[in-house]
Amino acid sequence: MPKGSPELTAARKEEIVNACEQLYQSMSFKDITLKEIANATSFTRTSIYNYFQTKEEIFLALYEREYERWNEELETLLRDTEILERNQLVDRLAMSLADREQLLKLLSMNNYDMESNSRPELLVSFKAAYGKSMDNMRLILAKYCPWMMEEDIQDFIYVFYPFMFGIYPYAAVTDKQRMAMEQAGVGFAYRSIYEITSRCLSMLLDKNRNTKEK
Repeated sequence: MPKGSPELTAARKEEIVNACEQLYQSMSFKDITLKEIANATSFTRTSIYNYFQTKEEIFLALYEREYERWNEELETLLRDTEILERNQLVDRLAMSLADREQLLKLLSMNNYDMESNSRPELLVSFKAAYGKSMDNMRLILAKYCPWMMEEDIQDFIYVFYPFMFGIYPYAAVTDKQRMAMEQAGVGFAYRSIYEITSRCLSMLLDKNRNTKEK
């Protein structure tokens, strides 16, 4: 790590992650290189190695930041003093993910390679942000769904979090994919991130509540 104030180090890391984020808007993960990222910053590729050792570490930092941003939205929901009905809760949670398209895009990538090519301390930092989102979700369900027991909430987490990995590929279908599905005779109805997420949330909450009311 280069000498300098913690503020300078944080600013340099932020600039690198911002550059990666900008490139990711128009390029795929496999096409983005450390050279491309360096060209989008104010310093050299060699300098990047002072902060991140691999491209995967930079993407992991971006991934962590996306979870932190989602956590901010979840914590806003937790602080809300209004009593939300089931439909209102579904709407708020679905909107929180509709606003985090980049998080869902990162989720749909090969997380195994990203995590295996990052240093342990960076992976721990990422997992803390990821784990915090699950803690926030547990607290939200405990607050707004009083009929759910701890086991029910854990089951919800085990279903919904893996489900999140598939939201982006279904909502962000390219023209090439549409054409291929049409030629293959595969029926497809476009659904937005909000629609896909709210439908899943509604089904999970309704199934759990109906079971408790029997």
